[in-house]
Amino acid sequence: MNTREPRRTHWRKSSHSGGDEGNCVEIGDLGGRVGVRDSKNPAAGHLTLTRQDFADLLAHLRP
Repeated sequence: MNTREPRRTHWRKSSHSGGDEGNCVEIGDLGGRVGVRDSKNPAAGHLTLTRQDFADLLAHLRP
């Protein structure tokens, strides 16, 4: 789901995004949910996940 961002969301870039490679994502605490967005285009909106769905996504992505 692509939703509007709460006004005071603090977004942080993934520590695995690398230097200037350009493939960067940011996450933000949306008060009970987690937002995921493209750091190069934050105005495009974000994906909203439950905390459990976000944990499942991270578990799936880990090598």
